[in-house]
Amino acid sequence: GATVITNMISAIPYLGNMIVSWIWGGYSVGNPTLTRFFAIHFILPFVILAMVIIHLMYLHQTGSNNPLGINANKDKISFHPYFVYKDLMGFLILIMMLVMLSLINPYLLGDVENFIPANPMVTPLHSTWMMLSF
Repeated sequence: GATVITNMISAIPYLGNMIVSWIWGGYSVGNPTLTRFFAIHFILPFVILAMVIIHLMYLHQTGSNNPLGINANKDKISFHPYFVYKDLMGFLILIMMLVMLSLINPYLLGDVENFIPANPMVTPLHSTWMMLSF
């Protein structure tokens, strides 16, 4: 997976191979590559969340671009009491539906292999993906 995707970068003229070896941390995919990809996948959602919050703060502070040029305050609806409660209600309904689903039928989203009795004499050919680092 990582080799194929990162090798697409090598198609960049003159700099492609250097960028790929820098991303990999060597001449092949290894532990530095996985560490870098894990760090990117961990940090990126927080960076995106921070950018969205900053965007919303600036948007609600200055207002969005109005193509008509009308900036009458009487036509504006304040964000806090109206939209916050509306979004909070939608979020609570979504959480309530998920809780109801998990309480009424808890095995619906479960894995079928969880119901197989454990047998220490039979082991799989390879470990599960979460144990590959050990």
